[in-house]
Amino acid sequence: MKILNYGSLCIDHVYWVPYFVKPGETLSCTNYELHPGGKGLNQSLALAYAGAEVWHAGMVGNDGIWLKELLTEAGVNTAMIQVTDTFSGHALIQVTPSGENAIVISGGANKTVKKDDLDRVFAQCEKGDCLLLQNEISSIPEIMKTAKSKSLQVVFNAAPITNDVLDYPLDCVDLFILNEVEGEALSGEKAPRQIIESLIERYQHAGVVLTLGQRGAIYGDHDKTVHQDAFTVEALDSTGAGDTFTGFFMSSWLDGQTVEQCLEVACKAAAICVTRSGAATSIPSQSDIAEIFPD
Repeated sequence: MKILNYGSLCIDHVYWVPYFVKPGETLSCTNYELHPGGKGLNQSLALAYAGAEVWHAGMVGNDGIWLKELLTEAGVNTAMIQVTDTFSGHALIQVTPSGENAIVISGGANKTVKKDDLDRVFAQCEKGDCLLLQNEISSIPEIMKTAKSKSLQVVFNAAPITNDVLDYPLDCVDLFILNEVEGEALSGEKAPRQIIESLIERYQHAGVVLTLGQRGAIYGDHDKTVHQDAFTVEALDSTGAGDTFTGFFMSSWLDGQTVEQCLEVACKAAAICVTRSGAATSIPSQSDIAEIFPD
């Protein structure tokens, strides 16, 4: 079983700042870094580092060919990434001394995915394969419907959350992976367990993973609810932690491990991620997890 990650590829411009810039203010940064990023790219790397077979589909500009090369070097199948004349997606990221981040993104090539591309991409998939989606590319409703028509499992990480998501064919989704902001937007509820209860009542065949930052994560479906505490670390930069969690959770989930095992390894991976700078560059390997969190 392979995972088709139809997702974004971005160039991240990271600015270390004493605090988030205020309206009308010009603020000097204390450091600047350039990193590969995009939720799609980050999650493909996390999946590959976690040992999954992952194919990445998406669009990138000529300025971002190095992103495709990075994925290839990590073991991701990149045959379905197209290079276009449009500039690559990019992000402006502010990071404070406490590790919090604020992000502005520009879609670029990520927003040039068209319905006409889907037949070419899904021709490589087989019944039982898994589609992973985020919300940083265009044509997501069509991608969801095409995947479901071909009997793929559909996993949706609804980030970044937008009003459009409420109009997506979410009944196609088999597993939601959300943070609390995204969960509240989709469910109208604020308390974690109420968010999960609302979503599984609305999408009765789906499971829900809700990440809670320093409070860990919860999984819920109609049969059970499982909570995993976060692992205590000294945070440097939280960028990419959610993507790391998603990749490691999905790899374990598709490998047939229990929900408890999936949550544990995903929370360990996310904990390591926040101790490092950057998004894609902060994703740990399986050996990192074994070394830092020995059984």
